[in-house]
Amino acid sequence: MSSSTTVRTARRRGLRMAALALTAAAGLTLTACSGSDTADAKPAGRTDKAATAAESGGTGSSAGEKGSDAGAEVGTKSGTAKQPGSSPTANGGKAASPVRTQPLADGVSKAEITKVGAQHYRAKIVARGSVLATMEAKGQDDGLDANDMFVVLTSDGQVQSWMGGGHQGPGTFKIDGGWTVKVTKLGELHYRAQFFSESGDADDTVEANQHDVGFVANGVSIVLSAGGVISAHQ
Repeated sequence: MSSSTTVRTARRRGLRMAALALTAAAGLTLTACSGSDTADAKPAGRTDKAATAAESGGTGSSAGEKGSDAGAEVGTKSGTAKQPGSSPTANGGKAASPVRTQPLADGVSKAEITKVGAQHYRAKIVARGSVLATMEAKGQDDGLDANDMFVVLTSDGQVQSWMGGGHQGPGTFKIDGGWTVKVTKLGELHYRAQFFSESGDADDTVEANQHDVGFVANGVSIVLSAGGVISAHQ
């Protein structure tokens, strides 16, 4: 083989090796690019899922808040519906209006009587625009000694008032209704009244402790004050 042939053969082999090297390099480049794309695609996919989950979670949270608000709103309405007997002040924020106004025995004062609930009434004693006292009968009657004017408010909203007729205890007194009453002092602003029928039998006992008491018995209105004054009116 001549030297020129040997040179051409060496050149061809060099070209083939260069081509193979280029092909291998291209393959590696493609593989690297493909691997990079694949690697990038997976995190991108996870990021999308996380974003979707966050968006879904955000929507759920918003819906939960709306549901909570809706539940609170329904609960409020339900609570209102379940309390038809509650006072207008509790439900509507409006002050209750007096059921009626009744003049009292002194000719100056009046009672503004309000129904609070079943067997529950309140009476404000008002004179010349000023509230002098407040009475409340809840399940039982209430009484008041207002400067020798006696007032009884019953648990069904009736008001009785009269002037005078008071007896200052301690002592034993005869009062309207045929009773004999014994008033005993138990302490400061604390008195007890024992009621005896005409036959001498003990009928009842009441106490006024820091607060006047009153009641109606057999059609007779009776007040015992915390100061020991007792008065009855038939």
